[in-house]
Order: sequence, then C-alpha cells, then structure tokens
Amino acid sequence: MAALETTHEVSVGDARALAGLDDDSVELVVTSPPYPMVEMWDERFASLSPAVADALDDGDARAAWEGMHDVLDDVWAELERVLVEGGIACVNVGDATRSVGERFRVFQNHSRIVSAFEDLGFDPLPEILWRKPTNSAAKFMGSGMVPPNAYATLEHEYLLVFRNGASRSFPPNAERRYESAYFWEERNRWFSDVWADVDGAYQALDGDDTRERSAAFPFDIPHRLVNMYSVHGDTVLDPFWGTGTTTVAAMVAGRNSVGVEIDGDFIDPFDERVDAVPHLSRQVARGRLDDHRAFVADADDDFAYEAARYGVPVRTAQEEAICLYAVTDVARTGDGYALAHEPFVPDDGA
Repeated sequence: MAALETTHEVSVGDARALAGLDDDSVELVVTSPPYPMVEMWDERFASLSPAVADALDDGDARAAWEGMHDVLDDVWAELERVLVEGGIACVNVGDATRSVGERFRVFQNHSRIVSAFEDLGFDPLPEILWRKPTNSAAKFMGSGMVPPNAYATLEHEYLLVFRNGASRSFPPNAERRYESAYFWEERNRWFSDVWADVDGAYQALDGDDTRERSAAFPFDIPHRLVNMYSVHGDTVLDPFWGTGTTTVAAMVAGRNSVGVEIDGDFIDPFDERVDAVPHLSRQVARGRLDDHRAFVADADDDFAYEAARYGVPVRTAQEEAICLYAVTDVARTGDGYALAHEPFVPDDGA
C-alpha cells in the first residue's frame, strides 16, 4: 500500500466533442446534465440547438423536449467512445413538470435517457432513487384539497447506471482492486435502490447569476458512486462539470478525473474547493472508520476477519486489504491539479 498520485484536468468546452480524450481512456462517468424542460436550462439548450430555440418560440413543448435530448444524445455517444470495455456511466437526472398552454404534464427525462443509452449498446443496471430538497411541505399540487385534478410533487431524482459492454476484468487478487474495497455495511447501504440518507444540497457560490446557473449535486452522491464503480487510480469523467463536485469526490477517493464545462465562469472559483480537499479527505476517511467501528460495536455476532491496516473486525475476507487514502499535497498544473495521497492513518488528528 504505497503512496498514490492522481491528476485532475478541467477544461472549458462542449461535451458533444470530447476532443481531448482518447478512445477507451475513462473507467467511470459520473455526471448530472441540464434537465430538459426545466425552465432554468431553456436558454442553454436553445443556444446549443436552433431546433430547440424554434420549438420553444412556437410553444411546441414535445419538439423542444426531444430537441434538448438530441443535444444530450451527442454527449452520450462521446461517452460510449471514451469509456473502456466494462466502464460505467452514472447519470443523475430528474424528471420535469411543465404547463403547456392550458395543459400540464410530466416529461420523463429518465426514461428518455435510458432509451438513448440502450440504443448505443449500453446495458442498463438497476437505478437508484434519492430524495431531493423541496421548497414546500405540500405533497400535491393542482387543485388543493379536492379531486380529481391534483398531481404529486417530484421529490426524488434518478441515478441511472449503465455498463459499456461486458464487466471489467482484473488479474486474480489485483491489489488495487482489493485495496479499493468498501465495508460490508457500506455495500448494503450504497447498493440499495433507494438512498433515503442522502440530502440535496444548494450550491454556495458567489454571485446570484452564477448560482442560478448551477445545479444541486451533493458530495455524497458522486463520492459513493466513485467508490462503488471504480478502483484506485481509475479515471472519472464529468462532462457536465458545473461546480466540480465529481472532481472533489474523485480527489478524496484517490481516483484521477477529467471535467469538461461549457461555462468558464465556474472554473476559477474551484481553487477554493481544492484547497479544502486535504482536510476533507481525512474527514471522510475518519468518518468511514468511525461508522464502521460503530457498526461492529452494535453487532451481535463475531467477525471472522480483520482489516489489516486498521485493526478492525470485518465481515468478509474481501475487506481485509481495504485502504483509505488521505490527500497530503495539492499542486496546480497547466490544465488542472496534481495530488499526492498517503494511506490514511487514524491517529493523524484529522
């Protein structure tokens, strides 16, 4: 279990043409695109597609929705190109509700994206639901307390998971795979299809205009996904980089990352987030160990194995080599950041 070095590139560009990425160069994608037919994204989609702009001007909601997804389809095609065989794409998306004229409907973004990935040859894996923040305690809208014209509020978002071909293969007992293990109870919680313990997050950004063009993507979501679907040293791509939360998650988890963001206003403020990564990485590692110790203390049965580095009982032999990393150094590079990681030591005062 040696020191680890990772690199993290961030560039301004259009994710429909990931020119800086070679074929089969990425092991995992974790991203949250603009949501079609959510009004805050109308201008962005219209700027990328004349067909969307025309449909919005004409009040043709169905055509606008399809045109927006046509824009996203070009990005999904690029993901198929850059993902390795067996690589995973995780797409966080919400459905949209909108009135068109005097009629109200839901636009099922999640199902449209599933179809797009299937058309590209991806295999859909079980999806995950998580609850997002809402601005009202109301559980229905439309007609108050009387039927029949009320409708349910959307209180969840989808984490859609796709595999690019057959499962990835590793040499027997590959060290970096087993060092990337998660604890047994983490596996049970993370691989549930409903995450009731993840809360939405509002972005804290300087400037009202920048905040309005950002999206809520709590750290726990990409951090879990990175640990679930990649191993130490893999490369994680976010083609809709936004405020860089996926990059922060990759840094903390000891993975490389690439971020592509069409709006350059988000890039410079990210330096402040990176400055906090060494402390965050220790905080996250300590939290995982503390949570595991609490799990062991509450268990009624004996544990047959021990995590060698941390001297804590574990359920399975696969957990014996688990290694959590802490970031020890951050350096700016021409196109991003270079990080040094050391295996986390529990008594380091984190």
